[in-house]
Amino acid sequence: MIIEYQCHNGHTICSTCKARAHNRCPTCRQELGDIRCLALEKVAESLELPCKYGSVGCPEIFPYYSKLKHESVCNFRPYNCPYAGSECSVVGDIPCLVSHLRDDHKVDMHSGCTFNHRYVKSNPREVENATWMLTVFNCFGQCFCLHFEAFQLGTAPVYMAFLRFMGDEMEARNYSYSLEVGGNGRKLTWEGTPRSIRDSHRKVRDSHDGLVIQRNMALFFSGGERKELKLRVTGRIWKEQQNPDGGACMPNLCT
Repeated sequence: MIIEYQCHNGHTICSTCKARAHNRCPTCRQELGDIRCLALEKVAESLELPCKYGSVGCPEIFPYYSKLKHESVCNFRPYNCPYAGSECSVVGDIPCLVSHLRDDHKVDMHSGCTFNHRYVKSNPREVENATWMLTVFNCFGQCFCLHFEAFQLGTAPVYMAFLRFMGDEMEARNYSYSLEVGGNGRKLTWEGTPRSIRDSHRKVRDSHDGLVIQRNMALFFSGGERKELKLRVTGRIWKEQQNPDGGACMPNLCT
């Protein structure tokens, strides 16, 4: 709840702005103190205002004190750029971000719900906290980001692949994906639900919600004398559909 204050001269200011003004009235520069303006708080409680994202589709109207809370989680609020290779400050809707990833970050774009990527690194001993590759896939009329990177898990260097959905969390739950990597007669597989890009890249990575490969296993998969990383990651994306007979979820595979 936002509290309204007033100075000795009757000028009012909300609690958020009061902190920013260092407890000084921005109008007369008098010290504000803790004098509440109860009349203005009552007026604020009676106000109903539209969500600030109404211009991009949100139809909701809220009481003044509920509006800010809603806007912090509104499904129509812009998304942050999902590119993890830099501190990118671009925000926007999904079509805007797809164009941004293609044009500004030069990300590979693919259509289809299956993928087969090969990752090669001549010196796998160099493990950095940096994204190696980001690929965007378009299927079922949606876009998905495939991340593959190396990072340090404690003292152990690992590689990780995971998928993020370019949309909100509730819609992300309609989809599933699988990843597989292997070699020398062995393989590792992962199956899960893509995380929304509402969750930061670092949050998903640090939760280990994806296919995690220890470096020794990755080098074993690579064959040879373990001096070069050669990994092939394959996967597919599918949409879960309700079975009209039994109500259970049935996979809708993309061909």
